[in-house]
Amino acid sequence: MSNDFGAKALADVQQTPDERNIAIDKVGVRAVKHPITVLDRASETQQTIGEFELTVNLPHHFKGTHMSRFLEVLSDHQAEVSADGLAAMLGELRERLDAASARIVVHFPFFIKKAAPVTHKEGFMEYRCGFDATQNGSIEIDVLVEVPIATLCPCSKEISEYGAHNQRGLATARVRLAEHVWLEELIEIIESCASTPLYPVLKRPDEKFVTEHAYDRPRFVEDVVREIALAFDKDRRIASYEIEVENFESIHAHNAYAQLKR
Repeated sequence: MSNDFGAKALADVQQTPDERNIAIDKVGVRAVKHPITVLDRASETQQTIGEFELTVNLPHHFKGTHMSRFLEVLSDHQAEVSADGLAAMLGELRERLDAASARIVVHFPFFIKKAAPVTHKEGFMEYRCGFDATQNGSIEIDVLVEVPIATLCPCSKEISEYGAHNQRGLATARVRLAEHVWLEELIEIIESCASTPLYPVLKRPDEKFVTEHAYDRPRFVEDVVREIALAFDKDRRIASYEIEVENFESIHAHNAYAQLKR
């Protein structure tokens, strides 16, 4: 018997029975890089590169899954990575791989044109964003954002006769939405809760402003997670969230860390 290519039909080893009677929670592919389009508040859409993890459950009676089908589904749905696009991809993964559940995790660099606070010199600021989408009956999609920030230590400011140590940090949020929220909005909320945002381009007047602004807004990591939580709690579009803040301490040999989940 021949297939469409005129060759002898090849055995489908993945579909052969497995006698060990053990189902597997997740099988699939990781570290798959693919060009994607994401929604952009300023320009409607933005072209970027997504790194994907695509998985489904594997019933106990199948020996393996068909890895190539994950890439086929991704290629078929490359136009837009959004809530609607991910829901369609999850449905096709389940159908093509005969699975009860499916999951898609994608991370990508997201760029925002940002102006300096005084001179308004513009540059592009990179943020690490993503989505974690699952379908196991219902569809659940979490939005992921990583926002670089700066903090000034309240203790250092209080005990020092002049100056205070400051450092860069990283605020990470996993947010489940009740309504659409732009990535830019989540990033702006988080930046507003730090001692100061970071900027791609700063001239001397901007540096003066940022330094003094941070000095007037000292923040521990505990302060930052609490301020973000207060802001998220006020936004009816946000259903649940998990926040992490890590400071890359400038005068300590360790990092400071705080986490909060609601």
